[in-house]
Amino acid sequence: MASEDAGTQVFTVDAAGDGRRVDRWLTAGMPDHSRSEIQRWIKEGRITVAGVPVRASTVLVAGDVVSVTRPTVRPAPTLTAQPIPLDIIYEDADLLVINKPAGMVVHPAPGHTDDTLVNAVLHHCPDIAGVGGEVRPGIVHRLDKETSGLIVVAKHDRAHRNLQAQWKTRTVAKTYLALVEGRPEPPAGRIIAPIGRHPTDRKRQAVLTPDPVTGAARGREAVTDYHTVATFHSEPGARGSTYSLMEVVIHTGRTHQIRVHFAWRHHPVVGDTVYGYRRVRLPLTRQFLHAYKLRFALPSTGEEREFVAPLPDDLQHVLDTLEQESP
Repeated sequence: MASEDAGTQVFTVDAAGDGRRVDRWLTAGMPDHSRSEIQRWIKEGRITVAGVPVRASTVLVAGDVVSVTRPTVRPAPTLTAQPIPLDIIYEDADLLVINKPAGMVVHPAPGHTDDTLVNAVLHHCPDIAGVGGEVRPGIVHRLDKETSGLIVVAKHDRAHRNLQAQWKTRTVAKTYLALVEGRPEPPAGRIIAPIGRHPTDRKRQAVLTPDPVTGAARGREAVTDYHTVATFHSEPGARGSTYSLMEVVIHTGRTHQIRVHFAWRHHPVVGDTVYGYRRVRLPLTRQFLHAYKLRFALPSTGEEREFVAPLPDDLQHVLDTLEQESP
């Protein structure tokens, strides 16, 4: 949620706080705020000791002066139901499985309050208003604006809690199709590399190496499995003349995870102008990334179900073009 600085609170560590972690001490001293919220402020650099930004694990000493610059939460945008067509793959009393088109934002945000998936779902199912929160009603997980494919929306709070627990415990199988530059070696494998906010470009994510001074790990765990489905050759000798269609399974759900991991391996997703090449020779106006398969347990019955969304026409056209051009 977007925020701005709301002023600074200053605390002096007493004897009871001596030797305690800063995140735990502040959680006890600021009961209106959760520990995860305070840890987020730490990551944003909003909490300092003697003017120096801290880590959540920083140990306090009696007499330390802790400054907390709390964000001001902007009012949630007003959500409006809109008669936007939805490609509903599955629906029951608990949830919807929707095939989201590329170009559609999942939920409203400041500056973008209309024409989102949430606006469309509110029209289809008005009762989801407020499920799981007012800003993102029903939303269990997210897809990037330019990523197409399967997304799950809960219809009531019990289903929302059940589904979120499945995502949190990583019992959901999330499979994507991605076209990448070049030919990854080995053709199948696992990428394990922590992801966090880029150190200089705060709008991007990056694979983060350990702190060069302390050796402490940075970023959050990110695990991506992949295997090569097909390789295409086009315009021999030209940059980007080889492309690989990858089936990708993510075991964590970090922001831009697939895009960041493959760019880090020097095989960016085709059409990704943020982490890859700005110019794309292929007939494509967005990143070639599609959430094509989801497997999870239905909340009411516990039955495990798998849902599939075929490649949309624009991505299938790219593959058809490459097949025609490949020798």
